[in-house]
Amino acid sequence: MLKLIRFLKPHWKIALAAPVLMLLEVAMDLYQPTLMAAIIDQGVAQGDVPLIIRTGVKMIAAAAIGFIGGFGCTVVSSAASYRYGTDLRNALFRKIQEFSFANLDQFKTSSLITRLTNDVTIVQNTVLMALRMMIRAPFMALGGLIMALSLNVPLGAVLLVAIPVLGVAMAVIIRLGFPYFKLVQEKLDRVNTVTRENLAGVRVVKAFVRGEWEKQRFAAANDELINTSIKAFKIVALAMPLIMLIMNFTVVAIIWFGGIMINQGRIQVGEVLAFTNYTMMILMSVMSVAFILMSFSRFKASGERLAEVLEAQVDIQSSPNPLPYAPAEGRVEFRNVSFRYPNSQGRPVLENISFTAEPGQTIAIVGETGSGKSTLVSLIPRLYDVTEGAVLIDGHDVRDLDLTLLREKIGFVLQDTILFSGTIKENIMWGNENADFSEVTAKAGAASAHDFITSFPEGYDTALGQRGVNLSGGQKQRISIARALIKNPVILILDDSTSSVDLATEARIQQALRREIQNCTTFIIAQRISSVMDADKIIVLNQGTVAGEGTHQELLQSNRVYQEICYSQINQEVAAND
Repeated sequence: MLKLIRFLKPHWKIALAAPVLMLLEVAMDLYQPTLMAAIIDQGVAQGDVPLIIRTGVKMIAAAAIGFIGGFGCTVVSSAASYRYGTDLRNALFRKIQEFSFANLDQFKTSSLITRLTNDVTIVQNTVLMALRMMIRAPFMALGGLIMALSLNVPLGAVLLVAIPVLGVAMAVIIRLGFPYFKLVQEKLDRVNTVTRENLAGVRVVKAFVRGEWEKQRFAAANDELINTSIKAFKIVALAMPLIMLIMNFTVVAIIWFGGIMINQGRIQVGEVLAFTNYTMMILMSVMSVAFILMSFSRFKASGERLAEVLEAQVDIQSSPNPLPYAPAEGRVEFRNVSFRYPNSQGRPVLENISFTAEPGQTIAIVGETGSGKSTLVSLIPRLYDVTEGAVLIDGHDVRDLDLTLLREKIGFVLQDTILFSGTIKENIMWGNENADFSEVTAKAGAASAHDFITSFPEGYDTALGQRGVNLSGGQKQRISIARALIKNPVILILDDSTSSVDLATEARIQQALRREIQNCTTFIIAQRISSVMDADKIIVLNQGTVAGEGTHQELLQSNRVYQEICYSQINQEVAAND
């Protein structure tokens, strides 16, 4: 938890001003009952009007000073807590940007969103409360106790009984409530997961008429959240009536014993009223401390979730002393590479992979679904790290290179096409923010995207919806290819990047790419044999191992796995024509 408080350090000046101003308000509040007692016992009882006026003016002045202190504390504590929350949220986002694919597999997207929003808000509000109430409540309770005992020590015995009883009651409630607060956040994660999946896959839901099923799934997750929240806040709800019961018994006891002492001439009426006011201040302050502690239990639950992200070990990062080298030639070598996903069981995803891609070559990777094709190319830019062996670029192990320099020279078109909100031009320039418009149009042309882009009324300034929802799958893929090409990469990876375009368009893209990337080492993953026939080398994967290596003609003559892939596609085409 202390690691989260450090985000308040840059704002320590205004954070320190909050309790100072709050102490001013507390002092004025503690001064008021004494002035009130003086008015009753000395002014009213003795008919001293000038004393009443003077004391009344003092009460007004004290109230004004207390208002300034309270208002000032609210302003500076709000500023400090919101700046704290901003810094914490920024730190979390920066940390997530450093995560490898393995880290992102560990933390679900919905959970990260909840932590960045709801959990940060809870922690931020707790800091706000701490800067205000954590100073006010203890000092008000301590000051009230001192002032009350200074008025009458015998009556203080009532407080010495009431305060411990109230403290024990609050401790029990807090201990019972804390486990539920953490569970509430986990249930909120589940609701966010279902919501995100439904919104992302809304077209599939409608196509399969699964709306009612999704409603039931969301209702189940939502009911779990509601039920857990109700259990948590039932316990919290018990606090207020219990506190009021103890407070009322305490006030009744003070008035009872105070009345007896007035009859005995041992205390005056004004002192009893002042003592009652101090008692209310003390008990309300103890109640505030209890609620603060309950808030801290929520803070603890949310803080632990945030600390998990901040303290997560990023398994892929630049070495402490990376080689000052950026890939230039594009020679890629897989040397006895094996890979297993973290915490996975069974045989490795990739096992003993060895081959070399020379600069400027086009390497095609084919194989059945699940053979490890996408995983293999993900090892080149270190989206994952090898479990055994090494991936070398220009003779250097990628683990010895600076990550930024490595990835800047690699263009990657992922299997799952992702576009961002903004214009088409902005999405293409996302690969190189310094590119000029002529480069944008040239790369779009190479990706066979220029024609359909210019057919839009606003051309390259056409705004894209979330994830490029207003484009077809093939159009999104072509924009993604242009985005990768505009980096002018030394190594280009195309992971099934033309699966959504027709054969004629694919042929045009391949012809343009051959002109555009003559000196670029290219890795192509494709399902269609027609997409890889012209590759300099084809790697055939089968259950995570290399089952064949060579050109299309060589493999077609000698490799059984490749032959089966080719013949299955030929049979499909024949069946389709029939």
